[in-house]
Amino acid sequence: MSAVKTLEAVARDRVGKGAARAVRRQGQVPAVVYGGGQPPQSIAIDLVRARTLIYAGGFKTTLFEIKAGGKTVRAIPRDFQLDPVSGVPLHVDFLRVVSGQTVTVEVPVHFINEAAAPGIKKLGGTLNIVAHTLTLEVAPDQIPDAIEVDLTGREIGDVIHVADIKIPAGSHTGEPTDPVANIVPPTVLGAEVEAEEAAIAEAQSAESAEEKAEEASEDGEKKDGEEA
Repeated sequence: MSAVKTLEAVARDRVGKGAARAVRRQGQVPAVVYGGGQPPQSIAIDLVRARTLIYAGGFKTTLFEIKAGGKTVRAIPRDFQLDPVSGVPLHVDFLRVVSGQTVTVEVPVHFINEAAAPGIKKLGGTLNIVAHTLTLEVAPDQIPDAIEVDLTGREIGDVIHVADIKIPAGSHTGEPTDPVANIVPPTVLGAEVEAEEAAIAEAQSAESAEEKAEEASEDGEKKDGEEA
């Protein structure tokens, strides 16, 4: 399960575009904590810290203890905005979580033991991933870092469904029959390309031979004319 991380923040009294710009000029990112039956709380977090957390991955599945204004609140990121050019964080929304509450999160799917799948290791098949993440309804302190799919014994043609894998915690919001991945046969594209290249080379060789024959014929005609 993802560990709860501490996040230091500063409480904000002023809100609005002007106040947000002032916060950014100070090297911070404006943010808001909402939900849990309480009024929204405006805060500011360090820009470097925010950028590091966002780009490290798993930001939206991490539970934070946010310390601001002498109070500590547990919250999970719901959304964030990045500058479209520089990629710098512009704003973060946190959802306050309370005891007994569940949240909906996208959890990454990791495939393991690919070398133990005969369809891939021995027969040259390819793992075709259908779902890189699965949506779970789970308690905030039980969010898994990832969902592992064991490929041991998998053959070409096998289809892995949600029902075939173990969900560490929470429940999948989709259907048990939803496909996660399948193993497909080796591609024949390489053989087709080789055949096409061989055909082109053969055609070019034939054209070259034809051109040489024409040149030899022209030279013979010129020589006969000179002798006459």
